[in-house]
Amino acid sequence: YVAGRMLVAAPRRSVLALSVAANLALLGAFKYLGLATETLSELGVPITVTKLALPIGISFYTFTQIAYLVDAYRAEASEYNPIHYLLFVTFFPHLIAGPILHHKEMMPQFARRETYRLDLSAIALGLSWFAAGLFKKVVLADGIAGFSDPVFAAADAGKFLSTDSAWAGAVAYTLQIYFDFSGYTDMALGIALLFGLVLPQNGAAPYRAASLRDFWRRWHITLSLFLRDYVYIPLGGNRSGPARRYVNVMLTMLIGGLWHGANWTF
Repeated sequence: YVAGRMLVAAPRRSVLALSVAANLALLGAFKYLGLATETLSELGVPITVTKLALPIGISFYTFTQIAYLVDAYRAEASEYNPIHYLLFVTFFPHLIAGPILHHKEMMPQFARRETYRLDLSAIALGLSWFAAGLFKKVVLADGIAGFSDPVFAAADAGKFLSTDSAWAGAVAYTLQIYFDFSGYTDMALGIALLFGLVLPQNGAAPYRAASLRDFWRRWHITLSLFLRDYVYIPLGGNRSGPARRYVNVMLTMLIGGLWHGANWTF
């Protein structure tokens, strides 16, 4: 918050770099120190593997704060109420799996008096969204996991899988991950509506996509937009020829993958 006020008053690159680095340092220490030390240990470097307990939601509020700082530097954001800023960063429904909140979507809602008044219609709608999401998560996703988990466990144990079993497990997991993520998103949207707040859309029937590019416009929309606006475009996007564009795409997807989890399989 203090860095944002400083950037609005005088947009200095040093303040932006320091404040973004501070956010990334905390994220790196808590989330990636274990991966880094484990990787070095496996490469033969005599080092103690260090893993810290991960604060819940640190990935989401780190990205949220970085977006705010960059936009404050660009003179596209400002917030003079520290309570509203604290609420913006710590609003809990989205912290486990998104969506990633953007200041321009949430700050105006926090500033409206109507937001803090009881709205029975919003509560009814929120409970409906929450119930639908809970059904997707507990009944569909967790139910389908009973088919996909044994297949992946068998493959992990080195057992032979028939073509039918392998495809059944892959398709089941495809449905499981969709209903899990879509269900949680619906639950987050529903909880927010209970408080009179509207979270941004985070999915648009991704399995109806006609191409990979279309898929990334439909799946975890707020993350795709963040990676585009705050990683890919600042790296140069497609403005410096095909070779540089491919490098920028690979770096962006690498960052997006590692953001999902501190493991090289991501």
